[in-house]
Amino acid sequence: MTLLREEARGPEEGCPPPGVVVERSCRTEDGACRHLLVWRAGPGWRMVSSAVLGGGLGERHWVVNAQVRAGYARMDPDRHLARLAAAHGLAGEGVGLMTAAEVDDVTRAVDGGVTAVVTSGIGVPVWAAAPDPTGTAPAGASARAGSAAPYVPGTVNILAVVPAAVTDAGLVNLATTAAEAKVQALLDAGYDCSGTPSDAVCVAVRTPGPGRPAEPFGGPRSLWGARLARAVHRAVREGAERDRERRAAGPAPGHPAPLPGCRGVLPPAGPR
Repeated sequence: MTLLREEARGPEEGCPPPGVVVERSCRTEDGACRHLLVWRAGPGWRMVSSAVLGGGLGERHWVVNAQVRAGYARMDPDRHLARLAAAHGLAGEGVGLMTAAEVDDVTRAVDGGVTAVVTSGIGVPVWAAAPDPTGTAPAGASARAGSAAPYVPGTVNILAVVPAAVTDAGLVNLATTAAEAKVQALLDAGYDCSGTPSDAVCVAVRTPGPGRPAEPFGGPRSLWGARLARAVHRAVREGAERDRERRAAGPAPGHPAPLPGCRGVLPPAGPR
């Protein structure tokens, strides 16, 4: 598990979050040692996310990004993630993401106080708008047909942390900006796609309070949107390039149980 810890008092706006520590830990699941990414945000954070656990918009205290086996087909990923969170001492409302990508190869970037944490696995690159494969599906049929399909874990998962209070509309706009920056990064890395079918995003901002008015904007030319876009672009591009190198080298050997090297502290991402 990788932990992004933050002091309970939280960061001052406009400054990088203090005391961010990235750790790695692990669990045994499906016959192999598998890792997680966890950000222990604590109180005072609002998040918007497309995650299967804790998605939507509201107060959240932590984020989990769990690596699972390829071909994961459980029908209760939210319960699975909730149990993983509880096993790691995470309480209250949080956000849970999944991926079959190598979470150990997480990429991070900081720009003007905004931190992006990304896991990348681009095994199924697609464009968001694609022709209907049957050519006959009525409007809404694909959504209904997919409702009973097994959940497929996300492969490009983005966590962006913004040390500023932002309105609901601005927070949704920040998530849109993150998606735009992801597509730009994939194109710049040489991929012919807008992502994978199961990408997910989570954007965290500070809760408004005395002396902390909420910023109304989150587009790519707003103060915080521009910083988020640059951080996400840098982290996604680096992750996409690493993923290509991993696939060219072939699958990394796994191990059935945790080893001493499965846990440790990773260096923080440097500011740009």
